[in-house]
Amino acid sequence: MKTKAQKIKKVEEGGKIVDERNTVIFADFTGTKVNDMNALRKSLHGLESKFEVFKKRLFRVILQQKGFEFNPETLPGQLGVIYTDKKLDEIAGPVYKFAKQFKTFKILGSVDLKSKIFVSGDVVEAIGKLPSREVLIAQVVGTIAAPMSAFLYVLSERSKQLQSK
Repeated sequence: MKTKAQKIKKVEEGGKIVDERNTVIFADFTGTKVNDMNALRKSLHGLESKFEVFKKRLFRVILQQKGFEFNPETLPGQLGVIYTDKKLDEIAGPVYKFAKQFKTFKILGSVDLKSKIFVSGDVVEAIGKLPSREVLIAQVVGTIAAPMSAFLYVLSERSKQLQSK
């Protein structure tokens, strides 16, 4: 059990996290093995993100001090917090892949710390399933370019037919 001084220090550290970061993802890690959690921490480290365990009550105090309406005590299970400077669409993919690989790890939701908006776990998972931004742009460009290239092919073939006559 933590002393009051340790709890105060943890709340201060959490307050710095909320001030400095853009996104927080909440997860239930109940039943996830320590080695698996270390693998998550390593993968997040490469993305300049961090995973930390918080008591729900302490994180509620942190959020209340920063003017958030959200209460993490309503979330089920143990509270793991992933915090990052990145936007939700950039970090949701790796977290979703980890949750898919380890069924005991559940995404509970996310808070955009700058706009103070809570996003449910289902929405975070849906965002995590999407391809990367670059892939989506390539798909859109391909969809736009396909009819034009087909039309150019038809014109090219028609000009070859006319030249051969």
